[in-house]
Amino acid sequence: APSQVGAQQHITITFAEPVDTTDQPYLTTELVFNYGEGASPKKFRLFLMKGVDDTTMLPEPIIETLALPSGQRSKEQADSIQDYFNRHGGAKSSARYRVANLKERLRVLTGKHRIMVMNTSGKPRVTHVLERGFYANKRQAVKPGVPAFLPSLKPPADRDLNRLDLARWLVRPDHPLTSRVAVNRFWQALFGRGIVQSSADFGTQSEWPSHPQLLDWMALTFQSSGWDVKALITSIVTSRTYRQSSDTTPEILERDPRNEMLARGPRFRLSAEMIRDHALASSGLLVRRIGGPSVKPYHPGDLWRQVSHYGSTPATSQTYVQDHGENLYRRSIYTYWKRTLPPPGMAAFDAPNREACTTERGVTNTPLQAFILMNDPQYVEASRALAENLLSIPGSDRDRLAGAFEKVTSRLPSREELKILSGALDRERLRYRTDESDAEQLLAVGESIRNPALPAAEHAAWTNVCGLLLNLSEAVTRR
Repeated sequence: APSQVGAQQHITITFAEPVDTTDQPYLTTELVFNYGEGASPKKFRLFLMKGVDDTTMLPEPIIETLALPSGQRSKEQADSIQDYFNRHGGAKSSARYRVANLKERLRVLTGKHRIMVMNTSGKPRVTHVLERGFYANKRQAVKPGVPAFLPSLKPPADRDLNRLDLARWLVRPDHPLTSRVAVNRFWQALFGRGIVQSSADFGTQSEWPSHPQLLDWMALTFQSSGWDVKALITSIVTSRTYRQSSDTTPEILERDPRNEMLARGPRFRLSAEMIRDHALASSGLLVRRIGGPSVKPYHPGDLWRQVSHYGSTPATSQTYVQDHGENLYRRSIYTYWKRTLPPPGMAAFDAPNREACTTERGVTNTPLQAFILMNDPQYVEASRALAENLLSIPGSDRDRLAGAFEKVTSRLPSREELKILSGALDRERLRYRTDESDAEQLLAVGESIRNPALPAAEHAAWTNVCGLLLNLSEAVTRR
C-alpha cells in the first residue's frame, strides 16, 4: 500500500511440501517486484531456516509396507522401501548428496544461462532535437532512423525501429559500408596501411581508395562467402602482391614512395603485442593455451601507486600483484590492462591506452624501445631461454649463431653478419669469464628455471648475443 512505502517489511514463506536437498542441493529463489520503480526495495535479505519435527518419522505408506511379510509385498512396494532406504540410509545418503551436488555444479558450469543484455521499454521515451545540444531547448520530436544518404530502413507497421533492425540493416547486401570497412581493416592489419588509408573515416573527408575496384571485389566476395574471415585472409596472404619482396630500389621509391600502388611487399614494424609474443615464441617460452582470465606478467614496481586511489578491486588497487608460472608467458592479448597505466613495455611501442577505440596506431622510433628490448625482464629472460636452447644442441658456434639468427629473423645470416656476431660472442665470453658474478646476476633475471649444468659464463655470453638478435630491426619488423 502507498502508506507502507519506506517502511520495513518481512514475509515468511513455507514450502507446501518438505524439500529434499539430497536430489536438489541448490535452491533458486526468484523475487519479482511489479509495483513500480518508485517502490522497488532498496535493500533486502534472504534467510533459509530448517528444523526437525515429528514429521521426520517414517511415512505411513512405508510403515504399512514394512508390516507385510516380505513374501506378500508387491514389486512396487519393495521398490518403494528400497528407494526410501537409498534416499535416507546413512552412507548411501551422503554419497547420493555428493553426486547430486556435483551434477548441479556441472550443470551450472556447462549449461546455457540467460543473461539480460538489454530490455526494451514498453513505452519508449520521446526523443527531441536539442537546439545547440542544450537539453532544455527541445525542438521537434524524432524517431529512430538512419542517415538519408544510406539505404533506407523502414520501420514495421506496428512498432518503431530497434537495435535488431539496425544490426540487420548493417549486414544487408545493399549496405555500402560494412563489408568495405571490414575488408579494409583486415588489409591494413596485413599490409600496414589500408586501401583506404583513413580506416576510421570513410566519409567525405577520408582518403580516396588506392584500389577502389579491388576493395569492391573483396567486399562483395566477403559478403557472398558468409562473412568468412579465414577465407578472406587466406586469399590475401596467398596473393602475389602480398608475397612479393619488400626490398626496394631507387626507381621503386621514386615511382611509389609510400607503397600506395603496392610496388613492393609490405614492410612495417610489428605491434607491441606481436613484438613481445615474437620474443617469447623464439625462446620457446610462449604458452599457446587459448582462453582464461587476464594475467599479470612482469611490470615495474610501484607505478600503480602514482595513478591509483585506494581500493579493493584490481582496477583501483595501488599494488600490482605479479603472476607466476605459465601466466608470465601467455600471449599478450591476455595481459591485464589498466587504462590509466598501460604496460610500459607495450606503451613504448605505441600500444594505445584503450580509453577510446583506435583503428590506426601511430608508429614512433625512440631510444626507449631499444632500452626495453635489452633490459626488460621479459626480453632478458627470453634471451636466456633462447641461449639455453642453442647450447643444448650439438654444433659449432657458427651453426648455433646461424640457427638463432634464422629463428629470430626467418632468414639465414650473411657472412659479414656471422662475423659480427662471432666477434660479439667472443667479447662477451671474455667479459663473463673474468667476472662470473656478473654472469650469475644476468642469469638470475626471470622466474623460469635455467639448466644448472651449463657453465654460467658461457650461458651469459650467449644470452647477450641472443638479446642482440631480439633487438635487431628485422626482429621487430614485418618485411
